[in-house]
Amino acid sequence: MFAEILTIGDELLTGNTIDSNSAFIAQKLTEKGYWVRRKTTVGDDVEEIKSAVREILKRGPEVLVISGGLGPTHDDVTMLAVAEALGRRFVLCEPCLERIRDFYRRLYEEGYIDDPELNEGRKKMAYLPEGAEPLENTEGAAPGAYIEHEGVKIFVLPGMPREMKAMLEREVLPRLCEREFIQKKLLAEITDESKLAPLLIEALERFNVRIHSSPKGFGKYIGIIIFGESEEEIERAKAFLEGRGIRFEEGW
Repeated sequence: MFAEILTIGDELLTGNTIDSNSAFIAQKLTEKGYWVRRKTTVGDDVEEIKSAVREILKRGPEVLVISGGLGPTHDDVTMLAVAEALGRRFVLCEPCLERIRDFYRRLYEEGYIDDPELNEGRKKMAYLPEGAEPLENTEGAAPGAYIEHEGVKIFVLPGMPREMKAMLEREVLPRLCEREFIQKKLLAEITDESKLAPLLIEALERFNVRIHSSPKGFGKYIGIIIFGESEEEIERAKAFLEGRGIRFEEGW
């Protein structure tokens, strides 16, 4: 099962904000048994977002998770861009509007803001692509959206990490199927990656696993992660490498 991630925001492209969202989403999808095939980042531009979404859909992942650009300001254009990319109308979600109204009224009553009334920026967050199912935002105002489009499950989430994480855990992960998926972290005692490389290629050809390698100190250890759908297949790949003279320690 393959997945892709699309994060949106000019601040991510300028380096003013570190894209921690894509790492968190990738980790959670991996734990669910999905191969995250690609992560893409674009700025707050309708045409750029539309182009990215259409390109991703052509690759046909089972799941696409989009994060960022759902707020009340002029550059929060993700929902509109997704609607246009999918050829859907951009429509008002009345239940979303009521929840946004309640959210700002509560902030007013608690003394955080000085005006509880809905303005155009606040109303803007209540618009979703036609046919989308709203996803509840327990940590903020803007709802997310869940859309099934041509066999792809699309989730549109906020960019604020606290809001994104809560929505991912409560609204996204329960909607995804789950399969057995295991990853084993090892330290290989070998001098450098160039000597390990041909052995990893041979292991990949022989076994139904994926392997990631990362130096952990030149001339001492190479960290590897073996990913697979069964403990047995991972152990077979490990035993094969040991048979080629590689010694392992558990963990990184």
